[in-house]
Amino acid sequence: MEKRVVITGRGAITPVGNTVSDSWENIKAGKIGIAEITQFDVEPHKVKMGAEVKDFEFEDKRAAKRLDRSSQFALTAAAEAMKDSGIVSGENVEPERFGIFGGTGIGGITTLEKEVTKCVKKDNVTRASALLVPMVMPNAVSGNLAIKFNAKGTCFGVVSACASGTHSVGEAFRNIKHGYSDVILAGSAESVFTSVCFSGFANMTAMSTRTDPARCSTPFDLERDGFILGEGAGFLVLEEMEHALARGAHIYGEIAGYGATCDAYHITSPAPDGEGAAKAMSLAISEAGIVPDDIDYINAHGTGTPYNDLFETNAIKAVFGDDTKVSVSSTKSMTGHLLGAAGGIETVFCVEAINDSFIPATIGLEKPDPELTLDYVPNQGRAAELDYVLSNSLGFGGHNGSIIVKKFKK
Repeated sequence: MEKRVVITGRGAITPVGNTVSDSWENIKAGKIGIAEITQFDVEPHKVKMGAEVKDFEFEDKRAAKRLDRSSQFALTAAAEAMKDSGIVSGENVEPERFGIFGGTGIGGITTLEKEVTKCVKKDNVTRASALLVPMVMPNAVSGNLAIKFNAKGTCFGVVSACASGTHSVGEAFRNIKHGYSDVILAGSAESVFTSVCFSGFANMTAMSTRTDPARCSTPFDLERDGFILGEGAGFLVLEEMEHALARGAHIYGEIAGYGATCDAYHITSPAPDGEGAAKAMSLAISEAGIVPDDIDYINAHGTGTPYNDLFETNAIKAVFGDDTKVSVSSTKSMTGHLLGAAGGIETVFCVEAINDSFIPATIGLEKPDPELTLDYVPNQGRAAELDYVLSNSLGFGGHNGSIIVKKFKK
């Protein structure tokens, strides 16, 4: 028998706050977490701005030496989610029934660039750190979480570019739904503020070259010119409903549906007709047992690139109709684009939206694009009762993921 999957814990560290509550309050207020980059010298770069995590210091200074910044973010957000849930492996969940699905888009690239630079400067390739491999491997996120929280069940490192976080939550949902686990810590983390990696994104002409924080990340705006790179982590504790009720857990919501597809079109560009994204949304809606009109709000992928916003709009219209009134917004207008971490964090925001009865705005949408005719909730969030919220993530490689969060009703 299929199980219902509920959310019993949330954790986040983002460019607008180092906890879920701080991040969400700043999202509600329309605060922009974008500024000039501080982690490396931006002087030679044509892109200057980023959405960095502020005032972050990993609490375990000894452990920090063997953890890439992305893993530090993952452990920080996951610890908040675990504390929030009250789950303790071996006490209220069997370790073998407790899993980890931890996503990232690129993994420990900050460590990789540092070590390569060291070897080049010393003109000695044998000088790489013995910790290099366990710090840079993409599955370090999930592996470190499993060790920290004694999770001995299913443990996967999900790597599907910007869809990694949504795929992590979705695949964890399915794992519990079909009875393989009772509890899974699911989400994603990313930190790629290194000079070479940043240059690669900039030279793709995918990032905004503006320097005014209010006009850097402007999804759906006529003058949008690219995304702003961000960093952080977002994690959820997913739990089989009866397991959660039996221990008296607070339930924040329910995962109701999930869709995953591939465009099979281009390694970086989404399909122009939005077919893959549309199919992912349709699959999630079908699994949830609802119809498109039941969706109250869509947290869009909404990167602020000319192609993404147009093609995602096309996909939404293909599912919801050309005249749909569904509210659509992009929180990336405030957080920037956190790559693999985006889906984890944005699913957390969807949970908060349902519990707070609030739709966040798309900040910086000053000049409507005549080709983009949905309700993008420009500049001012709004109060609204939300029963079903859908979140989209569309990644390089053509990876599409859609997840539906539902208000919990026993």
